[in-house]
Amino acid sequence: MKVMLSRLAIGVIAAGLAVGSASAQSTGLPDYLSTIAGTTPPAPADLASKNVQQLNVSMFALYDNAGQTFRKNILAKHPIILALFSGAGGRMILYRPGQAPLDAPGVPRKYQVQKSLGHSVMAISEVVMPYLNNANDKTWVAPMRAYLTEMKSALEGIDAADQDADWKPNSRAILENNIAFMEDCLAKGVIAMDALQAYAKKQGPFIKLAINWAASTQVKHWMEVLDGWKAQLGADWDKTYAASNTIYVARQNNVLFSVLAQYFGPEAINDRLMLIETISFTTTPEDMLVSLVRIISDRSVGALYFNSYHLMDYELMGGDARKTIVSEMQRRGKQPFLPPAVPFGSKQWPTLITPGLGPTSLDDLK
Repeated sequence: MKVMLSRLAIGVIAAGLAVGSASAQSTGLPDYLSTIAGTTPPAPADLASKNVQQLNVSMFALYDNAGQTFRKNILAKHPIILALFSGAGGRMILYRPGQAPLDAPGVPRKYQVQKSLGHSVMAISEVVMPYLNNANDKTWVAPMRAYLTEMKSALEGIDAADQDADWKPNSRAILENNIAFMEDCLAKGVIAMDALQAYAKKQGPFIKLAINWAASTQVKHWMEVLDGWKAQLGADWDKTYAASNTIYVARQNNVLFSVLAQYFGPEAINDRLMLIETISFTTTPEDMLVSLVRIISDRSVGALYFNSYHLMDYELMGGDARKTIVSEMQRRGKQPFLPPAVPFGSKQWPTLITPGLGPTSLDDLK
């Protein structure tokens, strides 16, 4: 039996080698390449389409190369201010032609203290809300105990933390209320909805004050910085570009952009002053510069081909897409739902500006 199997195996191997040799002979390739070489020719339409699509892929490399030259030329003629979001109240950098970038001093630390106090309440909510009225799931216990320890450490030194003297009672109250709620939940072994609502109602007025003080500190600081920079730049201020970054939830009443707008004026909005939306709270100065340079350089493309300097600030296919949406909705017997068409180069705020019913600030809330 073993002899028969061995002979059979030898026969199979020999047949494979024979096939391989025949294949190699037919392609003119040696055996070690014949098993991996060979392609299926694409259909003419696929090949032609891919060749055209490659033009778009290659465009981005050309974009990047040209962008380096555009950036050098813009920075040689125009001051640029980048206002970047950060957990410390923001960062502002001034780029001046022929000089090293100038980083502004940071917002006083008392801003971070008040912001952290406000966020501490939010953090507790994130811990407890998934487990409301669920006595069987104790997943929340360990994170809450750990956070309770940190909360008590913060309370022990709260009077020595950076803050105005008249802020201290409010800061202490926030921490004491946090601790009382957490200890109550741990003692009962359950997160009760009525307890969470009572805690939230109690903390609301204290958080509102902390938010007010943090915002005031942030705004006053950056206005002092811009006072100095505007005086320093003199006449060059009128050719200065500025950009701030934002994510979706922070674009309305964006603090840094709103402060910049006070110095640049209405005519600069969406022209020399831009709000760049991103997908994360923070971004790098390098990424911001790349975006800003691309916006400015693309405007020249719009002017060259269509005699409209701000055309490229908009979705280029948006106008034709809009017409198609209208016709397609009408074909379906429905009315299209679209915002009003605005001119290229609009100076409107890049956030919601249409008035309506409802509260617009914490002061408006009951």
